[in-house]
Amino acid sequence: MKVNVMQVGPIGTNCYILEDEQAHVAAVIDPGDEAERILSVMEKEDAQVEYILLTHGHYDHTTAVPQLHEAWPQAKIYIHQADANGAGSRLFPLAGQVEGLLTYDEGDTLPLGSLTIEVLHTPGHSKGSVTLKAADVLFTGDTLFAGDCGRTDLAGGSYEEILSSLKRLGGLEGNFHVLPGHGGTSTLDQERRFNPYMREAMSR
Repeated sequence: MKVNVMQVGPIGTNCYILEDEQAHVAAVIDPGDEAERILSVMEKEDAQVEYILLTHGHYDHTTAVPQLHEAWPQAKIYIHQADANGAGSRLFPLAGQVEGLLTYDEGDTLPLGSLTIEVLHTPGHSKGSVTLKAADVLFTGDTLFAGDCGRTDLAGGSYEEILSSLKRLGGLEGNFHVLPGHGGTSTLDQERRFNPYMREAMSR
């Protein structure tokens, strides 16, 4: 398993490429902008893109999706249903832009070569926020950051819900690499010990 990251767009959203190197297949997670740059990286990787996976529907995580969909018509695009239809806000631009959007939810799994990607519904930043778990890695989107959590004052946000999601993530057995939607990476043990929001959540 290999994970590459690039910061895209004006606020540096982390776009991740999860790849099974043996099977030469990949998933692109949160392509927030700069489609041409993402396409160039994938050409060098020489891997078939099987999925475009979205941790939530905000524009800074989805802007490149329409252009990538044209380039990779075979790639299945997944988003949680709660964010798929626009959620009543211009923050969620995919509604009506991309045909064939698929939805995933809590407990769903997607095969990627020898890997299995598991979907954890972790609302709070948005109603349809998810965390994607693959082996010892958590792609947490804007739910959990290194030392912080996502804002909850936007459409569909809820501080109580994000605390419940953080408690759920903190309660996962074992340690994981935390790969968030913005900023640097961390580990789940680090966040359990030092992240004030996760500590608040786990104390409840």
